[in-house]
Amino acid sequence: MIRQFDVQYFMISVDKLEDNIAFAKKEGADFPMLADPTKETARKYGVLADLSKFNIGEVASRHTFYIGPDGKITDIDRKVNPANSGQDIVTRLTALNVPKAKK
Repeated sequence: MIRQFDVQYFMISVDKLEDNIAFAKKEGADFPMLADPTKETARKYGVLADLSKFNIGEVASRHTFYIGPDGKITDIDRKVNPANSGQDIVTRLTALNVPKAKK
């Protein structure tokens, strides 16, 4: 679905690289997955939630950032639902008038 658009996409997780590799294998993910175990990037993008009151610490909330060819953020989806995130991304790319990939 997403591949019909002229975009690059990847996932960033605050989990360790080994955990990301296991997740990718389990889910059959065939796109780049980046590890941010120091949470430096997540912190800069403002996606960390502090759950210290539950003795969990900082965790990353799911967000989808749409970044234009100029490197600027064009849109952010802060309410990602993993069950339908693929279709949500296609809908948003369509609304943003992102061109289709050339075949």
